[in-house]
Amino acid sequence: MTLSARLSAIDERIADAARRAGRDPGEITRIVVTKFHPASLVRELHELGVTDVGENRQQEMTAKRAALEGLDVRWHFIGQAQTNKAASIRRDADVVHSVDRAKLADALHRADADGHPLDVLVQVNLTEDAARGGSALSDAEGLAEHVLALPSLRLRGVMAVAPLDEEPSRAFARLRDVADRIRALAPEAAWISAGMTGDFEAAIDAGATHLRIGSAITGPRPDRG
Repeated sequence: MTLSARLSAIDERIADAARRAGRDPGEITRIVVTKFHPASLVRELHELGVTDVGENRQQEMTAKRAALEGLDVRWHFIGQAQTNKAASIRRDADVVHSVDRAKLADALHRADADGHPLDVLVQVNLTEDAARGGSALSDAEGLAEHVLALPSLRLRGVMAVAPLDEEPSRAFARLRDVADRIRALAPEAAWISAGMTGDFEAAIDAGATHLRIGSAITGPRPDRG
């Protein structure tokens, strides 16, 4: 199957899932995750109408953005972020989905170099395993309040990854509850970044506004040797 065919097939499934949930497919943003793929694939995706691209690693995002200077795509940083990479992430990302602690939010705020607000989401850990990325469910509102107090950051909503050992719908219901509470603090923080290749239909049903889909569109990741 070609790249174009894979993209079309996923978009059809997104539209079908949205209609089943009584939602407008147009309110859902499909982010294509291009981890380990070359910059040339991003250019091919753009030629097919893709405007939102996701990267997990700062170095890879930085290299691709430099190679594709001037290409009109929105870069989403979706990986775990180290505070010592905050300046590079802030420079090259249009959106950071993985703000999981106040220290990272502070580092991104301090890295403001041009006065333009950076769109960020609070990452929520939907498990009880503290080693997984994300703020604990009980801490998410506090982190959101911390972000709201940093004028160079613009809180857009929440992000999470569903655990593998649970029905995605149950996990996404918890995320929706957190999202609703944060939206009560900041009505404009209405994004819910949830859903990947294996569970995006359940995420749409739970109100996801942004989906992060990789290999189902891009094909297998290249062998990195």
